[in-house]
Amino acid sequence: EVQLVESGGGLVQAGGSLRLSCAASGITFGDYVIGWFRQAPGKEREGVALIGITEGDTYYADSVKGRFTVSSGYGKNTVYLEMNGLKPEDTAVYYCAVGVLYSWVASEYHYWGQGTQVTVSS
Repeated sequence: EVQLVESGGGLVQAGGSLRLSCAASGITFGDYVIGWFRQAPGKEREGVALIGITEGDTYYADSVKGRFTVSSGYGKNTVYLEMNGLKPEDTAVYYCAVGVLYSWVASEYHYWGQGTQVTVSS
Protein backbone atom coordinates (compact mmCIF):
# COMPACT_ATOMS: atom_id res chain seq x y z
CA GLU A 1 0.00 0.00 0.00
CA VAL A 2 1.22 3.47 -0.87
CA GLN A 3 2.04 5.63 2.14
CA LEU A 4 3.06 9.30 2.07
CA VAL A 5 4.11 11.09 5.25
CA GLU A 6 4.71 14.84 5.45
CA SER A 7 6.74 16.37 8.25
CA GLY A 8 8.47 19.62 9.18
CA GLY A 9 5.52 21.91 9.75
CA GLY A 10 5.30 24.24 12.70
CA LEU A 11 4.64 27.76 13.94
CA VAL A 12 7.00 30.49 12.74
CA GLN A 13 7.03 34.27 12.58
CA ALA A 14 6.66 36.13 9.31
CA GLY A 15 9.95 36.14 7.45
CA GLY A 16 10.99 32.81 8.91
CA SER A 17 11.77 29.53 7.18
CA LEU A 18 10.66 25.91 7.28
CA ARG A 19 11.68 22.78 5.40
CA LEU A 20 8.94 20.25 4.75
CA SER A 21 9.65 16.62 3.89
CA CYS A 22 7.55 14.00 2.12
CA ALA A 23 8.68 10.41 2.58
CA ALA A 24 7.08 7.61 0.59
CA SER A 25 6.77 3.86 0.81
CA GLY A 26 5.15 1.48 -1.66
CA ILE A 27 5.91 3.79 -4.59
CA THR A 28 8.91 5.06 -6.51
CA PHE A 29 8.84 8.85 -6.83
CA GLY A 30 10.97 8.72 -9.96
CA ASP A 31 8.04 7.28 -11.89
CA TYR A 32 5.69 10.14 -11.03
CA VAL A 33 5.18 13.87 -10.71
CA ILE A 34 5.22 15.01 -7.09
CA GLY A 35 3.08 17.96 -6.13
CA TRP A 36 3.01 20.09 -3.00
CA PHE A 37 -0.43 21.49 -2.27
CA ARG A 38 -1.82 23.52 0.59
CA GLN A 39 -5.26 24.13 2.00
CA ALA A 40 -6.37 26.83 4.40
CA PRO A 41 -9.64 26.46 6.34
CA GLY A 42 -12.65 27.05 4.11
CA LYS A 43 -10.54 27.40 0.98
CA GLU A 44 -9.82 25.24 -2.04
CA ARG A 45 -6.71 23.10 -2.10
CA GLU A 46 -4.12 24.90 -4.23
CA GLY A 47 -0.93 23.77 -5.88
CA VAL A 48 2.30 25.22 -4.51
CA ALA A 49 5.12 23.44 -6.35
CA LEU A 50 5.61 20.51 -8.70
CA ILE A 51 8.62 18.34 -9.42
CA GLY A 52 9.21 15.52 -11.90
CA ILE A 53 12.13 13.44 -10.70
CA THR A 54 12.93 11.84 -14.05
CA GLU A 55 12.54 15.02 -16.09
CA GLY A 56 14.12 17.27 -13.46
CA ASP A 57 11.53 19.99 -14.07
CA THR A 58 10.07 22.16 -11.32
CA TYR A 59 7.13 24.56 -11.32
CA TYR A 60 5.91 27.06 -8.75
CA ALA A 61 2.73 28.94 -8.06
CA ASP A 62 3.09 32.68 -8.61
CA SER A 63 2.40 33.30 -4.93
CA VAL A 64 5.54 31.41 -3.83
CA LYS A 65 8.01 32.01 -6.67
CA GLY A 66 11.36 33.17 -5.36
CA ARG A 67 10.54 32.05 -1.82
CA PHE A 68 9.92 28.28 -2.02
CA THR A 69 12.13 25.58 -3.50
CA VAL A 70 11.09 21.99 -4.23
CA SER A 71 13.76 19.31 -4.48
CA SER A 72 14.33 15.57 -4.23
CA GLY A 73 16.71 13.68 -2.01
CA TYR A 74 19.64 12.04 -3.76
CA GLY A 75 18.88 8.36 -4.27
CA LYS A 76 15.94 8.52 -1.87
CA ASN A 77 12.18 8.35 -2.14
CA THR A 78 11.85 11.72 -0.49
CA VAL A 79 10.95 15.22 -1.67
CA TYR A 80 11.38 18.52 0.14
CA LEU A 81 9.80 21.93 0.13
CA GLU A 82 12.06 24.67 1.48
CA MET A 83 10.02 27.71 2.42
CA ASN A 84 11.72 31.05 3.01
CA GLY A 85 10.35 34.51 3.65
CA LEU A 86 7.15 33.03 5.02
CA LYS A 87 4.06 35.22 5.13
CA PRO A 88 0.87 34.89 7.20
CA GLU A 89 -1.00 34.03 4.00
CA ASP A 90 1.17 30.90 3.71
CA THR A 91 -0.64 29.47 6.73
CA ALA A 92 -2.27 26.18 5.70
CA VAL A 93 -2.03 22.43 5.89
CA TYR A 94 0.59 21.35 3.37
CA TYR A 95 0.23 18.06 1.50
CA CYS A 96 2.39 16.10 -0.88
CA ALA A 97 0.78 14.09 -3.65
CA VAL A 98 1.75 11.87 -6.58
CA GLY A 99 0.36 11.92 -10.09
CA VAL A 100 1.29 10.83 -13.60
CA LEU A 101 1.31 14.27 -15.26
CA TYR A 102 2.34 17.79 -14.36
CA SER A 103 -0.84 19.44 -13.19
CA TRP A 104 -2.06 22.15 -10.84
CA VAL A 105 -5.38 20.32 -10.45
CA ALA A 106 -5.54 18.46 -7.15
CA SER A 107 -8.06 15.92 -8.41
CA GLU A 108 -5.54 14.65 -10.96
CA TYR A 109 -3.23 13.34 -8.23
CA HIS A 110 -3.72 9.78 -7.09
CA TYR A 111 -2.07 9.52 -3.67
CA TRP A 112 -1.97 11.98 -0.78
CA GLY A 113 -0.33 12.27 2.59
CA GLN A 114 -2.14 13.38 5.74
CA GLY A 115 -0.60 16.84 5.67
CA THR A 116 1.49 18.96 8.02
CA GLN A 117 0.35 22.25 9.55
CA VAL A 118 2.26 25.43 8.78
CA THR A 119 1.29 28.51 10.77
CA VAL A 120 2.93 31.88 10.14
CA SER A 121 2.33 34.66 12.65
CA SER A 122 2.74 38.36 11.93
